[in-house]
Amino acid sequence: MRLDRFLANQPQYSRRRANELLAAGRVELDDQPVHDGTLKVDRFSRIAVDGQLLQQRQARYFMLNKPAGILSATRDDQHRCATELIEPHERDGLHIAGRLDRASTGLLLLSDDGSWTRVLTEPDKAIEKIYRVETANPIDPQTQASFAEGIYFSYEGITTKPVKLEQLSERCVRLTLTEGRYHQIKRMFGRFRNPVLALHREQIGAIRLDPELSPGQYRPLTATEINSVICR
Repeated sequence: MRLDRFLANQPQYSRRRANELLAAGRVELDDQPVHDGTLKVDRFSRIAVDGQLLQQRQARYFMLNKPAGILSATRDDQHRCATELIEPHERDGLHIAGRLDRASTGLLLLSDDGSWTRVLTEPDKAIEKIYRVETANPIDPQTQASFAEGIYFSYEGITTKPVKLEQLSERCVRLTLTEGRYHQIKRMFGRFRNPVLALHREQIGAIRLDPELSPGQYRPLTATEINSVICR
């Protein structure tokens, strides 16, 4: 919505009065005086006239250490959802940026700021995601090179973008990838007939899972963590 329209929608201001206030520099948007009524505002914009707030709502940003067995969803009739681990007074309007399947664990990011979460999920942003993966069998020596080249998925007719593989032990690796295709990691290891036993997300972009969070616990993101996404 445009700022001038927001002001004109307030019961105490007509459209003409809204334009007068803007022209006089008496309107503040996010603590800055503004004159341009065409500026876009949303439900998180801080808007004041003569120092009196008309709207102030802070967006919420959380990280959650997702346990196994929890669905990355806001509502489900059969399974417990990630948002149910958030306190009731804090969960309203939250959605998940970057889902994990039910068996997987680790970092989930939740917010009610749609612009922020879109940055995390849009493919062209190519934000790195880091996972620790444990497999049933020893890692085939060819796996690292194949992942770096990309794996062809015939069902979709696409080749995955390069995936960096760091060997941690005989059956454990750390993967860095920029995509999030359906069961991508499990399907990639499936090419080597090596089932994935555990998949744990450690990091999204610059945001690392807080080691102090036990499975099922969450905390608000810091300003630095939030801005690491906004500033990309």
